Amino acid sequence: MTRYDRQIRLPEIGQAGQAKLAGASVLCVGVGGLGCPALLYLAAAGVGRIGVMDFDQVDESNLQRQVLYSTAQIGENKAEAAKTRLEALNPTIEITAIPEKLNGQNAESLFTDYDVIIDGTDNFTTKFLINDAAVKVGKPFIYGSILGFEGQVSVFNVGGSACYRCLFPEAPITPVMNCAEAGVIGAVAGMVGTVQAMEVVKLIVSHESFKPLVNKLWLIDARSMSSKIIDLPKDTDCPVCSERKEEIIMPDHIEEVTVEEARQSDALLIDVREQDEWDAGHIEGAAFLPLSALANGAQGSWPKDQALIIYCRSGYRSMQACHILQAQGYTNLSNLKGGILAWG
Repeated sequence: MTRYDRQIRLPEIGQAGQAKLAGASVLCVGVGGLGCPALLYLAAAGVGRIGVMDFDQVDESNLQRQVLYSTAQIGENKAEAAKTRLEALNPTIEITAIPEKLNGQNAESLFTDYDVIIDGTDNFTTKFLINDAAVKVGKPFIYGSILGFEGQVSVFNVGGSACYRCLFPEAPITPVMNCAEAGVIGAVAGMVGTVQAMEVVKLIVSHESFKPLVNKLWLIDARSMSSKIIDLPKDTDCPVCSERKEEIIMPDHIEEVTVEEARQSDALLIDVREQDEWDAGHIEGAAFLPLSALANGAQGSWPKDQALIIYCRSGYRSMQACHILQAQGYTNLSNLKGGILAWG
């Protein structure tokens, strides 16, 4: 037990708490700026079984904040690269790499196999999917979010507590930039990811003296190093956690296509950016239907089975639009990966 001696000395952990950590399993969805520090500390703490899920590859631009990876791993799948580094840190635990994208078809079966889910993602669509699947199978999940100098953490779905949709019932209509667009300080990602790891330890050890952020939202602004915790009550009318678990429906998977695949396709391109963005330039031959109009009830005017490729600036808003169009009955939808920025 030399490896864990320093934390076992804490009366809140002790031998009993360490045994709980060793017997626990955690799935981290997304091994980016948040998942990297969270996984480092959970592996070091001796969590017995860790699932690492990410379909993306390590890019040089990741290394500013995704400290789990090395320069030599650029181009490798993130889940596989993370597994290699975590096993080097702690070879006594079990690490499973899942080089896939989370979707409505695999979320339930994956989540059932783990005790706690960590949200290491950067978009509303996947966060909603994580939440809905976690509520459906009865698993707590640790939410984290960062942008610029700011971050937030909460613990959802514990003993009938608030869920993510109690905080955000729906994705915002107005564009929300991700870290690639707005920028982020790497240390902020480290701070928030580390807090997520701490919340996992609290949940697993379950000691009365340190309670996880259930029904609470922790906020930090690194500009001034100010932080606060606000109450987050459960919404009795929540569209997910107020429903019976068997009635929660997982969204259908939306395929993503690359620019090369889109150029070779006969599908109709649909631009869901706003009017000023469309006026500034768009893909030739594309149709225009802004996300704000869709969110306010506008209907698509194309045959329901027509092949459509939806795009926005970078691929985030278009995924939201895909789910709205899917709810309208469209059955042949794809999202343009990287959006118009990737189109060039």
